[in-house]
Amino acid sequence: MGDTRGDELLIGDPADLPTTGGASGPAPARTPGRAATTRQALLKAAREVFGESGYAAAGIAEVVRRADASVGGLYHHFDGKVDLFLALWEEFRTAQAQTTARAVARLRETGESRPRALFLTGTRAYLEHTRARREMARLFYTGDTPPGFDLLGRQNLRTWISHNATLLGITHERPGDRALLIALTTTIAEIGRELVVCDDAREAADLTDTALELIGRLCDFGLSGTEGDAAGRARPATA
Repeated sequence: MGDTRGDELLIGDPADLPTTGGASGPAPARTPGRAATTRQALLKAAREVFGESGYAAAGIAEVVRRADASVGGLYHHFDGKVDLFLALWEEFRTAQAQTTARAVARLRETGESRPRALFLTGTRAYLEHTRARREMARLFYTGDTPPGFDLLGRQNLRTWISHNATLLGITHERPGDRALLIALTTTIAEIGRELVVCDDAREAADLTDTALELIGRLCDFGLSGTEGDAAGRARPATA
């Protein structure tokens, strides 16, 4: 069923309808806590429906049914199917970024400050998080996504490249700096995609370890003569 706002929308959310009281008393007021619960139920249902049917074939009615909500309630929180999908993507990206940041922060607390070591630790955390949440990640990496989602992905990649430049201490002063950042970031992204479709845990672990070794070598080559050079290579980082 498509993403439509037909007659079902006229049903509305009972909590939004006026009441005159009666034997059952007035309808309960909508509270922030209740609204948050409804929103999370809708997101959980959307994850299930998108995962089972794909984005294109997923229907709002099924999401609403599984969330035990109403179409009016859904549109109170989201603009429609695209908005639901993007909310899931933002939730996934935020958790991914937080996991990576925590791993880097923990390493810094040990006194480590070498860019290469911090970068590899963050990379491992990113890849392991992607693998651990592969069921959700598949929603975004299979190609069955809303129109324009690829553009958002490219914009996100540019932001990611900028963050990696900061972590590695790269200032774009050398001719090859941008090429290095693009190579590192796109390699990590593609390894993440492979981990999402890999069902064998041992194979996924081997892929992660091998990828980190190769990414480390690329860092060694690209960071030669910079702050992240020899000192960063002395003790490879692990998460």
